[in-house]
Amino acid sequence: MKHLLLVAPGALAYFAALVAEDEGFALVEAAICVAQDEQPGLDPQAVLGEIDRLAARLKARLPADAPALRRLRALNQYFFVELGFAGNVNNYYDRRNSYLHEVLATRRGIPITLALLYIELAGQLGLQASGVSFPGHFLIKLRMPQGEVVIDPFNGRSLSRDELDERLAPYRARHGLEGDFETPLGLFLQAAPARDILARLLFNLKEIHRSAEDWPRLLAVQQRLVLLLPEAAEEQRDRGLTWAELGRPAEAADDLAAYLAARPEADDARALRERLAELRRDGAPRLH
Repeated sequence: MKHLLLVAPGALAYFAALVAEDEGFALVEAAICVAQDEQPGLDPQAVLGEIDRLAARLKARLPADAPALRRLRALNQYFFVELGFAGNVNNYYDRRNSYLHEVLATRRGIPITLALLYIELAGQLGLQASGVSFPGHFLIKLRMPQGEVVIDPFNGRSLSRDELDERLAPYRARHGLEGDFETPLGLFLQAAPARDILARLLFNLKEIHRSAEDWPRLLAVQQRLVLLLPEAAEEQRDRGLTWAELGRPAEAADDLAAYLAARPEADDARALRERLAELRRDGAPRLH
């Protein structure tokens, strides 16, 4: 069996405190903490300090009354050209692309982690930037006096409405959202809540680890998803299935029982009841 990687209780408690309330949700700090599954000694405050130093360097170059458009142009030049942040086209599915401290060090990431850094710098420059959970590709939206600007954090390109519609076309076709049922583009460009952004980052890691059948790392991600999305019984189910893969029937049974109590009519309820019975048999103490 693979070595069982468990998140330190202190690290999980810290994460739980960061994501407990929607008001004042510490998105960037919580995203940094995800990497503690890989590097338990990682200091989130040190990483936040590094981000602050990058922002301060750019702020020092701009007059306090610089118009928003000048600040935006300066940020784009600084972030994408001078600092060289860009998408990791060679190793897109590398788990390290989801760790903010690694993205800071390598200047390579995936859309969501690049966007998190960009949005944080934009906020420190006084720009109104938010993340957009666009289908298939996370984007950045900025509110400017001249109107909204949408940027692809993977390459720094500003996207027109026509380009966004073109990117959205396959999704609309797959989900029957064409013709009379076509959904307005604006609905896909709404600012994503901080909790949803962090969930999307963790879902990316979840898919990477599940595809690789890396159960210890998957368990670490599931621990965080259960804390982040306490109403999502499916995440507790998936944690239970991961415990089962790791040979921990008692923990697996507890999670599956909780899922079945919350979703007794779920499509997978019958199969999971059978699995639960097996796990309870496996976890029963042996008589000597």
